[in-house]
Amino acid sequence: MARIYQTQTMGEADVRVALVTARGQADLWVHRVDSWGLARGDARWFMTPARFDATAWVYFCSIGMAQVLVCFVDSYGEAGWRDPARARKGLFSRRGFG
Repeated sequence: MARIYQTQTMGEADVRVALVTARGQADLWVHRVDSWGLARGDARWFMTPARFDATAWVYFCSIGMAQVLVCFVDSYGEAGWRDPARARKGLFSRRGFG
């Protein structure tokens, strides 16, 4: 389950993410969902304003500083790691992974 909290500083974040518009440039295609129940795996994100309810704290930054490049997509079926062989499964599903 990916419950994402957006941090205001890079030092607080578990993962640094850059948003890209080109799907071919992204490592992960993400679909935003409207409830906790719909959040699944790394690719269906529920954005939460409550930091301690989150499974990952994310800082949105430039491509050069990012650990993961994300492209938001319109459907559940499109969401997922672009290259399953290089996927970092569970990256957004748990806190404290460093």
